[in-house]
Amino acid sequence: MPKSKFLVAALPAILISTGALAAGETIAVFTKNQTNPYFQTVRVGAEVVAKSLGAKAVHYIPTKPDSIPEQLSQVEDVIVKKPSAIVFVPVDYKAMVPGVEQINDAKIPIVNVTDRSAGGKFLAFVGADDYSLGLETARFLLKEIGGKGNVVILEGVKGSLTNIDRVRGFNDAIKEFKDVKLLASQPANYQRLQGLQVMENLMQSHPQIDGVLAANDAMAIGVIEALDGANRKAKVIGINGTKEAVDAIKAGKLLASGDYNGFLQGCIGTLVAIRALRKEPIVTEVVLKPTVVNASNFQPYDSPLESRSCPSWSEAAALASK
Repeated sequence: MPKSKFLVAALPAILISTGALAAGETIAVFTKNQTNPYFQTVRVGAEVVAKSLGAKAVHYIPTKPDSIPEQLSQVEDVIVKKPSAIVFVPVDYKAMVPGVEQINDAKIPIVNVTDRSAGGKFLAFVGADDYSLGLETARFLLKEIGGKGNVVILEGVKGSLTNIDRVRGFNDAIKEFKDVKLLASQPANYQRLQGLQVMENLMQSHPQIDGVLAANDAMAIGVIEALDGANRKAKVIGINGTKEAVDAIKAGKLLASGDYNGFLQGCIGTLVAIRALRKEPIVTEVVLKPTVVNASNFQPYDSPLESRSCPSWSEAAALASK
């Protein structure tokens, strides 16, 4: 089923598919930071589902991006407040395991979204295939540059699961094109400003860069700003399918973005949590397949997040079997 359908599916389908056995649940939604637009899409997806089902989403976001101590502190706070359930994106998939175990001990149901936790017990995992996203998006760019030339990789946060798998996909795609040369692979920590700074440094070292593989959209936008500032051209891809990426694709600045679809992950993760609370059937794992958003197919993504709708339960559950 084309993923674009989930951007236009009618909300009443959710209302019909989830019986009102209870109402007024509070869902605590944990995300990594305020700086990466991706996590805003997760939060909005959670809000859309919660509102449609008469529940309430309460957000826990570290003020310092990706802060392990702060998220651990927020876990302690949420345990005291004891929400009905938790939708959880760990700032670090290993370091946050003790926090997850505290939630387990407090008997609060929890759904793992985006980064698969290295431990703890969850109702379900909802995420995307980072390796396939990296592979397919990189292939798109490498074909666009004619299968030859010089490329660079901007990595995310070293050691993070998303970064490890996306960069592995990038590198495997490059191996398929014998006339493509990888000049450098450097971290910019998923941040726009760092993406700009790293690209400025790379341009000083390399007079010819034909393609840039950025592991998220924020860094890709920073790369574009650096290229514009230096009056240089290169084809650039990002990952996450954010609104800023779609705007850049429309403007001809960004070649493509692998759709990580945080909105859909927020939708399904929250929907699973509420269905479990209402003693309705759930699935234990949904891993979204890759879609490369580009000039030929961006239209379904070109709408404000708040105006988008989530899939019905039957559609969400069907993804678990694919």
